Amino acid sequence: MSSSVRRRAVAASRKPAEDEVREKEAPVEQHLEMDAGTYWLTRIVFTRSIGFVYLVAFLVALNQNKELIGANGLLPIPVFYSRIRTALEVPANSTVTMDAFLKGPSLFWWISEHYVDLTLDLVAYLGISLSAILLFLGSGNVLIFVVLRVLYHSLVFVGQIWYAFGWEVQLLEIGFLALIMVPLFSLRQFPRGTPTPWVAVWANRWLLFRIMIGAGLIKIRGDECWGDLTCMDYHYETQPVPNPLSYFLHQSPAFVHKLETLGNHFVELVVPFLIFLPRPFRLTCGVVQIIFQVMLILSGNLSFLNWLTILSAIFCFDDLSLQWLFSAATKEKVVQLQQEAKKETAKPLGYYVRQVSNVGVALLLGYLSIPVVLNLLSQHQVMNTSFNSLKIVNTYGAFGSVTKSRTEVVLEGTFSSDPGPNASWLEIEFKCKPGRTDRRPCIISPYHYRLDWMMWFAAFQDYNNNPWLVHLAAKIVSEDPSVESLVEHNPFRNKPPKFIRAQHYQYTYARLGSKAADEGHWWERKLIGPYIPVVAKEHLQKVAKQQGWTWYNKTKS
Repeated sequence: MSSSVRRRAVAASRKPAEDEVREKEAPVEQHLEMDAGTYWLTRIVFTRSIGFVYLVAFLVALNQNKELIGANGLLPIPVFYSRIRTALEVPANSTVTMDAFLKGPSLFWWISEHYVDLTLDLVAYLGISLSAILLFLGSGNVLIFVVLRVLYHSLVFVGQIWYAFGWEVQLLEIGFLALIMVPLFSLRQFPRGTPTPWVAVWANRWLLFRIMIGAGLIKIRGDECWGDLTCMDYHYETQPVPNPLSYFLHQSPAFVHKLETLGNHFVELVVPFLIFLPRPFRLTCGVVQIIFQVMLILSGNLSFLNWLTILSAIFCFDDLSLQWLFSAATKEKVVQLQQEAKKETAKPLGYYVRQVSNVGVALLLGYLSIPVVLNLLSQHQVMNTSFNSLKIVNTYGAFGSVTKSRTEVVLEGTFSSDPGPNASWLEIEFKCKPGRTDRRPCIISPYHYRLDWMMWFAAFQDYNNNPWLVHLAAKIVSEDPSVESLVEHNPFRNKPPKFIRAQHYQYTYARLGSKAADEGHWWERKLIGPYIPVVAKEHLQKVAKQQGWTWYNKTKS
């Protein structure tokens, strides 16, 4: 045998032995399955989601608050606080008392009227910045969530009618629940020894239950159309700010609307109870509720109301059910944390401190829930109400009554010196609410135009109940530049009208296949009569002085 052949034979005989040694030395790769019942990934999804909602809320504040509640807003904060101080018997130049502050917690108690607009901007910018951190990192801490809640609570109190809706207190409540589930300072997604506490998980489920049950009960108690299954015949047309899909959904046959109403009752009055049953039922509840909220988002512009409800529904899901959203490395980290928790025998002192605080929070939420539960059980149920000034636990509901016909207030002005029958009137077009019949409905959710929303409510009343609408008319005739950011089109931007008025119209969708629809009209409208009578600039200037509103003087600007 040649030497080369012998070398090859020896090498061949050594290879299996060497491979066996390498296999023994190599680490054994174990495939570990993730367990159910932990909420590390749930917290990440929730934190990014609430960061997104907070970001939208503070963007709305940045773009609209100065025009609505600023020093020269439609309902100015200085005027509001003057009335609040009078009602609470707090002298104008004295320091606010603790009793007054607790009745209306807000940073704006200490802000001079000269710095109101600057403070509104600073609050919005700080809120946007902190929200972006949550959205980007997928993690937060107590400090961030406390600041966000203080900022937004301050806006809700001074926001008056512009902030008087269910999604505002819902954001405050869920913002409180967010701060009890995160570490004090750490911004890591997996902070050492700080899993999502059980009290935060169940508090969010309890919130989801109350939201849905409250909405379901207020419907069957509030309007007989929910009982005879006809409410959806009207809802798509008469909701505050319809979108394009609302137009087409309204055209559905009557039996489809009845099925929609039955489905609504099932989701709001039956499905929520699944949240208290074992895991498979809870997962089903979460899936159904999220699908339902997405359908509501698609069929109308309800601000960030439905987005907030999805936030609470996230806690129907644990890490095992959400792992498909994450990378292999992130899933491996959760499995490692689960394994460490199983092996851990001696608990550190911090564990027991957290457990005691969790029990304390649970007792607090239970106590604050008592009036909420009594309200749910009452035949005189009210919706979207707080029973404590900090708005930690609230009662909710939506569309307890459904408007059967749609009316709109349309602002008009004229350059004519004679506002008689021969005058030519031009319309002010708003951002999103119905105006011109050929204008396509908008899509803005989760963003929100507060003035457009309040115009919907104003159409149910008269201008005496809505002084801000008279103030808006005064701003238009005085050429106040703040009007431009509140409306879509102002034909009097460069030249003020000599007279202004508001007309009251009834609106109906143009039926598919009708002449109006074929000509490109989404709506048809019929004049009901005057809403604000024809009024001249001089008269509005006197009203502004009486109300304490600042009159814009273009010649001095």
